[in-house]
Amino acid sequence: MVNAFIQHIGSKTLLNPSKTYLLACSGGLDSICLGELLSLASVPFEVAHVNFQLRSEESDGDQNFVRNWAKEKNAVFHTIRVDTNSVAEKRGISTQMAAREIRYDWFEEICTERNLEGIVLAHHQDDQLETVFLNLLRGTGIEGIYGMADRRGKLIRPLLPFSRKELEEFALSQHLIWREDSSNSKLDYKRNKLRHAILPSLYDFAPDAKSNLLTSLTRLTDTGKAFTGLVENWLASHIQEIEGVQFLSIPSLLSTQGTVSIIYFWLRSYGFNSDQAQSIHESLQKGESGKLFESSTYLVNVDRDQVYLAPILEKFNPITFTAQDIQFSIPDGKFDILKLSTPSSIDTKKENAMLDLERIKFPLTIRTWEQGDRFIPLGMKSSKKVSDFLIDLKVPLLKKRDVKVLISDQEIAWVVGYRIADWAKTTAATREILYLKKTDLC
Repeated sequence: MVNAFIQHIGSKTLLNPSKTYLLACSGGLDSICLGELLSLASVPFEVAHVNFQLRSEESDGDQNFVRNWAKEKNAVFHTIRVDTNSVAEKRGISTQMAAREIRYDWFEEICTERNLEGIVLAHHQDDQLETVFLNLLRGTGIEGIYGMADRRGKLIRPLLPFSRKELEEFALSQHLIWREDSSNSKLDYKRNKLRHAILPSLYDFAPDAKSNLLTSLTRLTDTGKAFTGLVENWLASHIQEIEGVQFLSIPSLLSTQGTVSIIYFWLRSYGFNSDQAQSIHESLQKGESGKLFESSTYLVNVDRDQVYLAPILEKFNPITFTAQDIQFSIPDGKFDILKLSTPSSIDTKKENAMLDLERIKFPLTIRTWEQGDRFIPLGMKSSKKVSDFLIDLKVPLLKKRDVKVLISDQEIAWVVGYRIADWAKTTAATREILYLKKTDLC
C-alpha cells in the first residue's frame, strides 16, 4: 500500500515532501494509518486533535493517545478542548455540524499561524461512497455525486482511492495501534446507518456491487464535469449585460435541453437554490411576465421575452442640490452641474439632460419615483404616469424599481436617464441652460 500511496500523491501532486502539513488526527484507524503513510513517504507533518468532550473519559483518552503518538513521531502537537454541545446550542445547529465547524475553523487557524502547506484528512473510499449516498438522500444535483475532492483549497484527502479494508490490512501489517470511537457503532446518525446497515446490504447484492458503484460514480463525475463545462460555455455565449443587469433570452432558454439545470448553474453563485431554479423555469413556461424571485442579495425578474438578474440595491435616500453646487452623485453615476449659454447643438443623449434654467427652481431634489408620479414627457401635450411611461419603454421591472426623477418646485423635470419633461425643455427663446452631464460615460 505504501508504494500505491506514494504513486497516488505524486501523480496528483497532492503532497510535497519539501513542505509541512497539518494532519487532522482523531486517533482512529484512518488517521493513524494516514500518519504512518506520511512518515513512510517522508512527508513532514504536525498533528491536530480536537477534544469535543462528547464521550467523557473516552474523549480525554483519545486526546492523550494522540499526544503520545505525535511525540513518538516527533511531530508538533496541537490540541483544544471544546464544549461542542454548548456551541451547537448557541449557534442553533446540530452537534455534528458544530463539531465540523469547530474543527475546520481551528485547522485553518493553525495552518495560517504555522505557515503550513495544507490540512491532510483521512477520508477514504468507503467515506466517499457514504458521502455520495448522503448527498443523494438530501436531494443533491449532479455535483453531489462527485463526493469529496482529492484537494479543495487547503483540504487534502490522499486516501480516497483506498478502502477501509485496505487500511485495516495495512495497519495489521505495520502493527499499528489505534483508538475505537464507541459512537461510530451507534445508529443515531445517518452516516452510521448507511455504514452499518444500508450499504453492506447493497454490497451483498452482487460480488462486484461495490466496484461497479465506484466505476459508475467515476463515469458520472466525468459526465458531470463535461456537462458543467458545456453549460458554462453556453451561458458565456448567451448572457448579456448592461449597466450591471444580466439578461437571458427566454426563447433561447426554453429551446435548450436541461433548462432547469442551466438556470441553476447561472444563478447559484448569486444565492439561488435548485428549488428556485425550478420555480423560475415554471414561471418561464407559463409566461408570467413581471414575476420576481430573490436571494439575499439578488433579484430575478421574468419579463416578456427576457429573464433578468440584478443586485438588490440599498434604499436610495433623496438628495438635494442648489444653484451653487457643481456636481452630484447617485447610484446611476456622477453628474456635472453646468450652466451654459445656448449652444449650437443640443445634447440628446438620454443619460444627460439640458433644461431651460429660467424655468427651473432651486433647490432641486432627486428621488426614486413613486406610484402616482406624473409628468409630461418631451414632445407630448398631456401628462402621463411615470409607471406607464416606463412600461411603454419596456423597462424591465428590476430597472424600473430604481429609476430616479429630478424634482423642481414639486414638478418632475427629468426622469433620470430616460426623458426630460416637456415644460423644462430648451427652446429658441432659452437664454441659459442647466446641463446635467454624466461624467463616467464610456
